[in-house]
Amino acid sequence: MRRALRVVGNVTLWVVAVLGVLSGVVWAATAAGWIQPLVVISGSMEPTISTGDLLIDRPTDTDGVEVGDVVSLPSDLTGEIVTHRVVEIDHHDDGGAEIRMQGDANPAEDIAPYEVGDEVLHPVWQIDGAGYWVVRIQQPSVAIPLLVTVLALVGLSLIGPARKEDPA
Repeated sequence: MRRALRVVGNVTLWVVAVLGVLSGVVWAATAAGWIQPLVVISGSMEPTISTGDLLIDRPTDTDGVEVGDVVSLPSDLTGEIVTHRVVEIDHHDDGGAEIRMQGDANPAEDIAPYEVGDEVLHPVWQIDGAGYWVVRIQQPSVAIPLLVTVLALVGLSLIGPARKEDPA
């Protein structure tokens, strides 16, 4: 029984370690400005992008943005980042642009245009449903028990093999 617990503890520890390293890489890339993970909170881009999806966006030069591209831009109205399809773009000489967007599932374009600088966020990777997990794992009611469980598994993996008693 003790050996089975050690095996389960070791396997789980390795899985958690790999997930931890991946999380660290994503955190470092986000802190460096190389990527921006975004959780989709509405169905305005369905069926292309669904509520609960996780998008990994990369900064892209505004000069390369064209009508029909999907980009993520900060909204002056809501303060949130909005991911929609570009329906009109007016490039400025300074490298910036005025962009009008519309969600694929929306009947009309967004209320106001977006004034952007020389870079916009462009989704390069979409993980279906992973946004739900990201949001859930950040809640204290999940994060604290998960941390306690991981620490318990680390403890189990450190337990040495059972000593055999000398029959002497």
